[in-house]
Amino acid sequence: MRRLAARGAAGDAGEVAAPAADSSDSAQGRSPSSWRLIDLCAIWDAGVYLPSAAWNGASSGVARRRLNEAERLSSVREAQLKRLKVTRPRVLGSREQGQVPRMARQPLPPWVHAAFLLCLLSLGGAIEIPMDLTQPPTITKQSVKDHIVDPRDNILIECEAKGNPAPSFHWTRNSRFFNIAKDPRVSMRRRSGTLVIDFRSGGRPEEYEGEYQCFARNKFGTALSNRIRLQVSKSPLWPKENLDPVVVQEGAPLTLQCNPPPGLPSPVIFWMSSSMEPITQDKRVSQGHNGDLYFSNVMLQDMQTDYSCNARFHFTHTIQQKNPFTLKVLTNHPYNDSSLRNHPDMYSARGVAERTPSFMYPQGTASSQMVLRGMDLLLECIASGVPTPDIAWYKKGGDLPSDKAKFENFNKALRITNVSEEDSGEYFCLASNKMGSIRHTISVRVKAAPYWLDEPKNLILAPGEDGRLVCRANGNPKPTVQWMVNGEPLQSAPPNPNREVAGDTIIFRDTQISSRAVYQCNTSNEHGYLLANAFVSVLDVPPRMLSPRNQLIRVILYNRTRLDCPFFGSPIPTLRWFKNGQGSNLDGGNYHVYENGSLEIKMIRKEDQGIYTCVATNILGKAENQVRLEVKDPTRIYRMPEDQVAKRGTTVQLECRVKHDPSLKLTVSWLKDDEPLYIGNRMKKEDDSLTIFGVAERDQGSYTCVASTELDQDLAKAYLTVLADQATPTNRLAALPKGRPDRPRDLELTDLAERSVRLTWIPGDDNNSPITDYVVQFEEDQFQPGVWHDHSKYPGSVNSAVLRLSPYVNYQFRVIAVNEVGSSHPSLPSERYRTSGAPPESNPGDVKGEGTRKNNMEITWTPMNATSAFGPNLRYIVKWRRRETREAWNNVTVWGSRYVVGQTPVYVPYEIRVQAENDFGKGPEPESVIGYSGEDYPRAAPTEVKVRVMNSTAISLQWNRVYPDTVQGQLREYRAYYWRESSLLKNLWVSQKRQQASFPGDRLRGVVSRLFPYSNYKLEMVVVNGRGDGPRSETKEFTTPEGVPSAPRRFRVRQPNLETINLEWDHPEHPNGIMTGYTLKYVAFNGTKVGKQIVENFSPNQTKFTVQRTDPVSRYRFTLSARTQVGSGEAVTEESPAPPNEATPTAAYTNNQADIATQGWFIGLMCAIALLVLILLIVCFIKRSRGGKYPVREKKDVPLGPEDPKEEDGSFDYSDEDNKPLQGSQTSLDGTIKQQESDDSLVDYGEGGEGQFNEDGSFIGQYTVKKDKEETEGNESSEATSPVNAIYSLA
Repeated sequence: MRRLAARGAAGDAGEVAAPAADSSDSAQGRSPSSWRLIDLCAIWDAGVYLPSAAWNGASSGVARRRLNEAERLSSVREAQLKRLKVTRPRVLGSREQGQVPRMARQPLPPWVHAAFLLCLLSLGGAIEIPMDLTQPPTITKQSVKDHIVDPRDNILIECEAKGNPAPSFHWTRNSRFFNIAKDPRVSMRRRSGTLVIDFRSGGRPEEYEGEYQCFARNKFGTALSNRIRLQVSKSPLWPKENLDPVVVQEGAPLTLQCNPPPGLPSPVIFWMSSSMEPITQDKRVSQGHNGDLYFSNVMLQDMQTDYSCNARFHFTHTIQQKNPFTLKVLTNHPYNDSSLRNHPDMYSARGVAERTPSFMYPQGTASSQMVLRGMDLLLECIASGVPTPDIAWYKKGGDLPSDKAKFENFNKALRITNVSEEDSGEYFCLASNKMGSIRHTISVRVKAAPYWLDEPKNLILAPGEDGRLVCRANGNPKPTVQWMVNGEPLQSAPPNPNREVAGDTIIFRDTQISSRAVYQCNTSNEHGYLLANAFVSVLDVPPRMLSPRNQLIRVILYNRTRLDCPFFGSPIPTLRWFKNGQGSNLDGGNYHVYENGSLEIKMIRKEDQGIYTCVATNILGKAENQVRLEVKDPTRIYRMPEDQVAKRGTTVQLECRVKHDPSLKLTVSWLKDDEPLYIGNRMKKEDDSLTIFGVAERDQGSYTCVASTELDQDLAKAYLTVLADQATPTNRLAALPKGRPDRPRDLELTDLAERSVRLTWIPGDDNNSPITDYVVQFEEDQFQPGVWHDHSKYPGSVNSAVLRLSPYVNYQFRVIAVNEVGSSHPSLPSERYRTSGAPPESNPGDVKGEGTRKNNMEITWTPMNATSAFGPNLRYIVKWRRRETREAWNNVTVWGSRYVVGQTPVYVPYEIRVQAENDFGKGPEPESVIGYSGEDYPRAAPTEVKVRVMNSTAISLQWNRVYPDTVQGQLREYRAYYWRESSLLKNLWVSQKRQQASFPGDRLRGVVSRLFPYSNYKLEMVVVNGRGDGPRSETKEFTTPEGVPSAPRRFRVRQPNLETINLEWDHPEHPNGIMTGYTLKYVAFNGTKVGKQIVENFSPNQTKFTVQRTDPVSRYRFTLSARTQVGSGEAVTEESPAPPNEATPTAAYTNNQADIATQGWFIGLMCAIALLVLILLIVCFIKRSRGGKYPVREKKDVPLGPEDPKEEDGSFDYSDEDNKPLQGSQTSLDGTIKQQESDDSLVDYGEGGEGQFNEDGSFIGQYTVKKDKEETEGNESSEATSPVNAIYSLA
């Protein structure tokens, strides 16, 4: 028989009811029978797992040892306290949705921790304004900051907000107003700010990429969403390449590079053969994080397959495959004998020379890596060598963080999850084989995007009240804080005499109704930003209750529960609780009142039953509500089903007798193998038992009795074993089913000594499976009573062992037997044995001394655990004195784990010792640890600061170091603060935001880069220690020289017709000097053929240009850059639009046909063709009149149907036919590309079929001769019909 420590979620909590009648019933003395139900948040007990789903898999809980009858009779209340831990109120009527068992002490999944945290937050969270009161807008839902969308779907950018009155919405795109009404594809959802961009009628999603921000506004303020960066997912094609076989000597290292096409997001890389078989990876052959395939040493069997890199793109669900690599392995042993693979010295057997390890990735002996706080750090070391090296990882000066470090890729990669600042430092990987070892050191720097220390919260004030908004964030580098009000910078907002800004805090004094607004705090550094909205609402509201009145809560005896009383008022009311309408305010002892007004009763007793009243009061009035609490007895299975062994065909009865509160409805159900049991004709279920008639083999299994009420439940489990009939009892034991062993019994302690004892036990039945091990466990009643720990393990052949013990522990032992089926139930515990005490044999570790203020030093250490105390009254003797002095030691005795030394000089080294002591004596003499008192701000600034301009964007700095005694702490860095005062260009606005450059350590020079050219700057320097910045140096001014400009903005290429291309652009965002003009380079191209490049120079004021096309077929590539006297800046490249697709001729092109017919070049071309046709007719007539025949060419110069085999580009979804050069195209003398004249005669001009487009997009409809299928597919040549070919024949 097994009993589970399970308690239903309903039973571990309680149930809440309130009357269905008018809410004032209770106040008017009406009958308390009409109570309605509400749901409350559960109070979670640490280490208890309360799943929210229905009962499933309860047998996975740890079996609780059954209390013997004497224990149960003598300590019923104690047993109830152990079994009833948590109160979880439930809605009445939700029984069908799960009587949820509490699993016994299992590890908690993440969602349980999250639920616990949410519940705690609800106890002290900010008060919400009821929606019927006026309030500024609040953003409730928005898209993520980096929003990547599928190009095949419509774009959805979410933004939802609440407020009263309901807010209106508008958007900005790239910091400019986004006019939704002007774009027919863009719409906004009703009663929401969510944008929907619809592409069902066409359009390119890439045109909508950019940075979006949502504004929610009503008459009380404006709330802002995050800046949402919209990007369209991309899955580019793999570049085509022909890979030669890779020739390598056996035993040599090899790297097969993948180089996947860049995608958004990055593709997932994996290696397969061309026959789609995965490449087997091991310690010798593995894929690196960059996608390359590394061979530590190549073996002959590596030639048996080829190797193809595959890239899987997330959004498009496509896999692109690179052309496969083939290996050719040169070997001294040409036979690939499979027996050598398992040879103990495989390499020598194959004649491969052994080599010391060397690193394939990363190169060299040292490298560095930067990672952001909260991200995953991935360090990788891949080594070559013969034999294959082993990789081991270490951290200098400490251990790897075992709780978040894991090894991947056969120990070649170290991943540290959720990186924090303490993970910075130097890591090294050690590659070793029997020939030697090498190491590579990786210096890890941990930076941090901003993260909240104190996020601003909504502020609700009454007229005349004071308040403050606080916005504190941390990061590395230290983030800057910018305040805004209603989306505008606070500096540009109308002045408010009641508002004062003090850095990261806004202070409001004597607040009035006009102060209502939404404030934004934006804190940012180079790694990211945080944006928070917090409104200030000024209200005059008397107290009101927000929950139903006259609630009824029913809870189980000895549980913990909470009575909620949500309220609102302005000024914020004070709330008090009373019981039965009398007595003092309830707070303290068994009661605890939270900030939000909830009353927690830590352990429910019978006398706690009654009516509780909560009263909320402010200067405008008061409001009250009542809660009626009823205490119910727990549900208990007092006679549990027992494990049984039955023969097939017999009758089995499983008992389950229950005691419960008579006012609650009891339901008894059964589970078989943790699934609901179907009660068939052979079964009979009664209130206190389950009977199975005619037992069959299928009835074997575990049976769980579930006794449940509306509030709680209890479980008990038993196992039924069914024996089959034996025809011949020749091997009876072999035929019996195997089971877990019975528990050991009759534990006895002998040979009692100070530090040891002999434990003897009698083994239980092995149930046809030999016992392999015995596990001895112990429990002590002083530090962790009731918790069992593994002590030692012994083979199954012994039943006695000498146990080593620690001093001053009151031991109790039990034994568990183990066989191949599983573990037995624990034995009954032995008698207790207390060992004598002794002085400690060790001292606490991790002793530190650090200043928390400028005049103190806090000494901390890790306290010793129970098994190290060795005696009662464990305490610590803390000693300290200034280093390098002969003064006497100061000492104090401490029972905690910290001590603060006061009135210390600024940043002075101290010697520190911490010694353990108990009532039996002191521990060993501790070693001294050096600590420092607190730091103060530096007193001096760097002097002789010199600035030398290196180029247009960088300067070098040089300064004299400060005296060490002026630092007043540990010198962290010298820091330069600089800002752009103005630009040398007139009327150019510049941001004067202060920036900083850090120079860690005691340095005398440094470089400041990323400056703007052609600007006036100012600079100051400070010294930084652990406390902060020192005084600023003398302000230095310098001017950066002229530089090259940034790229022209918004370069646009439009093609209104086939003759011209219009180019337009805007001036560069950063001229970086005096503009001298623009340079335009353009070239015609057709497929892979490129024409001659043409260069045009423009004046600095010109922003338009028209290109006259000389070739209507080719496309053009334009490259535009701006110039200053220094040179040309960054270029921007665009291409002319592609010709229309063959399958969908556009109306625009059709309309241009009439225009072409009126052009001079077209008329000239037609005249020339007509002249050639006339000459051809004359020649033919002369030849016929002479009886001659003109020859017909036996072979075409250009075949009519040239084969155009597709080369596989590795993509399963894509074809690159559109990127191939046009068949029959040729380059003209001026560098442009012209299409060859059609081989068809123009005699049949106009008789062809309807207009259509060629593969390259060129229009050929009016020039195509309508031919019979037999003619086009025949063997005879049709070149003679071409006037051009006819002239070639005559020649």
